[in-house]
Amino acid sequence: MNAPFPARPKKRLKIATATLGGCFGCHMSLLDMDERVLDLAKLADFDRSPLTDIKHCGACDIGLIEGAVCNAENVHVLREFRANCRTLVAVGACAINGGLPAQRNPLDLGDLVRKVYCDRVEETAQIPRDPELPLLLDKVYPIHEIVRIDYLIPGCPPSADALWKFLTDLIDGRTPRLDYAHFRFD
Repeated sequence: MNAPFPARPKKRLKIATATLGGCFGCHMSLLDMDERVLDLAKLADFDRSPLTDIKHCGACDIGLIEGAVCNAENVHVLREFRANCRTLVAVGACAINGGLPAQRNPLDLGDLVRKVYCDRVEETAQIPRDPELPLLLDKVYPIHEIVRIDYLIPGCPPSADALWKFLTDLIDGRTPRLDYAHFRFD
């Protein structure tokens, strides 16, 4: 009697991450999964992330993006990331609603920049005009105002447990669901 064919292995998913304007705390929560990061690496491959040092995202299944959209470079990175991610997940308060960076929104941008760069003791202080600096946007935007997102993980930052639960649900083909106990706003 012939042995049955082995079950066809599931395609390994590819995960990528990106950061816009924020504190990088959501990525720290990813690293706070500790040894579970190794377990996650058994379930999926990592593309662009702090774990791989890959700078540009190729096609991937799951994209995790943190931070708010504060400048022209953020818009470019976000649109490129969305184009390469089958599923895009907004991670953390900055990505979801602008978070702390959006606290500049009620202020006049010109006045704010002058105060930061010119209201100093030095009489020669001036606003930087280096073409390498990205152009600031009129206000800070949550990512859903620029591109379509598929899921969101709230928190500031979300806990490692929330990220683990969400990612393992998604990888296993389940609709991710987080209980209130997973939410954290430090």
